[in-house]
Amino acid sequence: MNPPLLPLRQDFYNRDPVVVARNLLGKLLVRRTRDGLCSGRIVETEAYLARNDEACHASRGKTQRNATMFGPPGRAYVYRIHRVFCVNVVTEPEDTASAVLIRAIEPLAGVDLMKRRAGKDVLHHVCRGPGLLCRALAIDPKLDGWDITQGQRLWIAEGDGDQCEIITSPRIGVGAAKELPLRFFVNGHACVSGRKTDRAPTATARLPKSPPKKDGKSL
Repeated sequence: MNPPLLPLRQDFYNRDPVVVARNLLGKLLVRRTRDGLCSGRIVETEAYLARNDEACHASRGKTQRNATMFGPPGRAYVYRIHRVFCVNVVTEPEDTASAVLIRAIEPLAGVDLMKRRAGKDVLHHVCRGPGLLCRALAIDPKLDGWDITQGQRLWIAEGDGDQCEIITSPRIGVGAAKELPLRFFVNGHACVSGRKTDRAPTATARLPKSPPKKDGKSL
């Protein structure tokens, strides 16, 4: 039986971004458009801290670009970097300005649609990296500030499945605070965008056993 695609509540996000980043692994990122419903299992995240983290967009104060990070938890923070978009979830209480970047997902529902959008034929390449992920799910800055706890257009659902090993490492592609171990990923998963293995698993999480219905009728 497929798990219901009920959105996570705001209190899930109203916590330390490191805790949220770990706990997002195994959850389902869901996107509904006029073309259909797509979803994928989250397999890689990065935490960005409100304090003592120069790689965080909010480290130098509030701007028009990063204003969403200062809003309530459970909002999507979507921004452009070079020619691609990245999607984050805002964490902690309002005005704290921390977030978690979703780096990679394993496509589950709407796979053909995601492949066409991303221009990729190999399944584990479709959403491997934040730019490809946003392209495959049609996520752009129009969704910046979107309330992902509503269960409409873009949200994250619980998922239900098997245990997985969670690995911690430094973040990828940051110019500052490179040493902080704030990247979390499912050990050995093909859809992870950077290093996929490590000798020291740091935690476990539950992964969904089966994808949701492609037509979205389980909503």
